[in-house]
Amino acid sequence: MAGSALDWLKKSGAFLIVGGVAFLVDAGVYNGLVFGFTGTGPLYDAPLVAKITAIAVATLVTYVGNRYWTFGTRSLRRRFSRYLIFIFLNAVAILLQLGCLAFSRYVLGLEGPIPDNLAGTLIGQALATVFRFFTYDKWVFPEDKPTSGAVAVEAG
Repeated sequence: MAGSALDWLKKSGAFLIVGGVAFLVDAGVYNGLVFGFTGTGPLYDAPLVAKITAIAVATLVTYVGNRYWTFGTRSLRRRFSRYLIFIFLNAVAILLQLGCLAFSRYVLGLEGPIPDNLAGTLIGQALATVFRFFTYDKWVFPEDKPTSGAVAVEAG
């Protein structure tokens, strides 16, 4: 039991570090597109498009980091369906982040770097990260189990 708890802590820590790097990528891309250096970037009037772009770039970071570090010890067979599941789950996670940003901008009427980053980047990404942690572990990077009829062969 202690081994599995330690494994879970290692996996959780790696996932959080990868997520932290992705958070910085997301925030940097979003703020560059929406606010730029002058306060109004090229996508200032299209914050949801900017957020989708930022999340797409950060998603590439999370896939590579999680596949090769967080879940790097898992033996995974290459399957196209795994990529489709990854894309689908990230679409759901994107909707979580966009929902937070849209609620802040269009329902509460809050606009600017602080409310956008609190709603879309901090709160939205926190919700999406929790969602991703549990879904990646179960469906994107599951532990491939050997088939029941397989016989282990050892080299002598």
